[in-house]
Amino acid sequence: MNEYFKIGKLAASFGLKGELVLQHSLGKKTALKGLETIFLEEGKDNFMPYFISAASAKNDTEVYIKLEGIGSKETARKLTPKEVWLTEDDFKTFAAKSSPIALLGFHLINDDDEDLGEIIEVIEQPHQILCAILLDGKEALIPIHQESLDKIDQQNRKVFVTLPDGLLDIYR
Repeated sequence: MNEYFKIGKLAASFGLKGELVLQHSLGKKTALKGLETIFLEEGKDNFMPYFISAASAKNDTEVYIKLEGIGSKETARKLTPKEVWLTEDDFKTFAAKSSPIALLGFHLINDDDEDLGEIIEVIEQPHQILCAILLDGKEALIPIHQESLDKIDQQNRKVFVTLPDGLLDIYR
């Protein structure tokens, strides 16, 4: 089964021919050159492929995108504000290594060398990043900031953190 990574959302329609504005958190300006398919989640774990016919960078966090079969502003508007997902291989190609979203799929390790789980979502906030993991079957949000981040091991795909006392007790 393919693994999918959420990169952003279709924020708005643009123009009269069904173009869309894709807001992304890939961490760099990109025109998605070479990307053929994006996926929109139609239901829980049910991803529908949409083929890209044209794309151009708007700024560091937005891309103008034209999808096959979407020919009018009205049709495009029905796709907003759906979340946009990429396959794991495409995600690795387009996400900047230094961007917070590149932590998807890494494992969080606390200061007791306990593997807390795989990072399934990254939520960027002004002063910290929240990493969502599944802890004992429940979603837990772990803050990552200057005081809690110890190191990132790119090779082994691990993020080492020192968490505040009692934080994990909330989720257990």
